[in-house]
Amino acid sequence: MTDDQLLRYSRHILLDELGIEGQERILSAHALVIGAGGLGSPVALYLASAGVGHITLVDHDTVDTTNLQRQIAHTLDRVGQRKVDSAQQAIQALNPDVHVTAIDEQADAALLDRLVAQADVVLDCCDNFATRQAVNRACMQHRKPLVSGAAIRMDGQVSVFDPRSTDSPCYACVFPPEPVPEETRCATLGVFAPLVGIIGSVQAAEALKLLSHAGSSLAGRLLMLDARHMDWREVRIARDAACPVCSRWRDPKP
Repeated sequence: MTDDQLLRYSRHILLDELGIEGQERILSAHALVIGAGGLGSPVALYLASAGVGHITLVDHDTVDTTNLQRQIAHTLDRVGQRKVDSAQQAIQALNPDVHVTAIDEQADAALLDRLVAQADVVLDCCDNFATRQAVNRACMQHRKPLVSGAAIRMDGQVSVFDPRSTDSPCYACVFPPEPVPEETRCATLGVFAPLVGIIGSVQAAEALKLLSHAGSSLAGRLLMLDARHMDWREVRIARDAACPVCSRWRDPKP
């Protein structure tokens, strides 16, 4: 670690839970962020500010004026730009030492298979059920921890699904792939601006804890936030032995 890094990350280094070793793990880590919108914005910025060495951003959308109410990585002068490029500019303005890979593509199975294998942690910040399931399948296959968040209207949820632990459920254990639920989009239902910041910040915190080996993760727990009353609820979630996704890769074959 250089003298500049020792100064920049001094408030992390002072923490008994992190110290120099934990910060060095963060500096050498690779985080894959799926989605550069409401959740992806605070996630990317906090991971960058904390010094995650390599951040890969995946999104195939462009910045729209309606995004600016909540997607804090983007600015008015970048309306019309690709979101991954806009977020990359925000990251590099905050911490130019972070290496950013910006991928302007749909996160399909083939792309995820390649990218998840290269990452140390995956953060699902997308806004549709099909992509969440695809991300989960790739994480289970490659045994990479997944930090999943969602937010709509004034309701949010966040959890960690860690296939490295035999007891940890996967996303599909809690939200089965079938039947496919009706999609709810903020374009029609709305979303409370700070809500995505709250959920995204929790996602970033969980990812940094996983990377630095600090504390314990949300694996096996689902946090749900009702922002109308700022009411947090925690639900214990268990692995489904009959899950069609994680049992495929985690159960030994006779």
